[in-house]
Amino acid sequence: MDLSEIIYASTLLFFIFDPFASLPIFISLTKNFSDDDKIKSANRAVLVAGILFVIFVLVGRELLSFFGVTTSGFRIAGGLVLLLMSLEIIFGMNLTRINSENVAWVIIATPILTGPGVITTAIILTTNYGYIVPLIGGLFALLVTWILLHNAVLITRIVGNNVIEIMSKIIGLLIAAIGIEYIMRGGYEFISTLLSIGML
Repeated sequence: MDLSEIIYASTLLFFIFDPFASLPIFISLTKNFSDDDKIKSANRAVLVAGILFVIFVLVGRELLSFFGVTTSGFRIAGGLVLLLMSLEIIFGMNLTRINSENVAWVIIATPILTGPGVITTAIILTTNYGYIVPLIGGLFALLVTWILLHNAVLITRIVGNNVIEIMSKIIGLLIAAIGIEYIMRGGYEFISTLLSIGML
């Protein structure tokens, strides 16, 4: 382990976690929350994302193999979750049985933050550099994400609720597009795998 490896892993994971993309989504999902609930949701989202990331760094390959789940299957499942979430945002539908406060931080934690891309990258980095390098890189990326989400209240006050209401519809479309991308990429990977082993 050297400094260049840590810088590489930190930079790579920072862009894959993409905290700047998760911020507007978080603001849209929590626009009707109290300030305290927004902060609690931010803390829970980053904490759960961090726990999931550490788990997949340590036992990612073994865990997916144990349950017989491929990364392409996980990507498709994440895409479906995002599509359902986008319907709630755009059309005001209520498709979940848990309360909206839980939905907000659960969706941000996964698949927005700790999605298939992060999981795959964590496994690859662990294979190449061991456990310490990806853990340090992930800690850096999640720290920046927490700072942004934790200050969502201040950002909301600066921007205003009306702007957030308008942007929430746009964000809903963005979430739908991300979900479709996940599904298409997962489907492509699955078909490519079948072709490579001669099953298609």
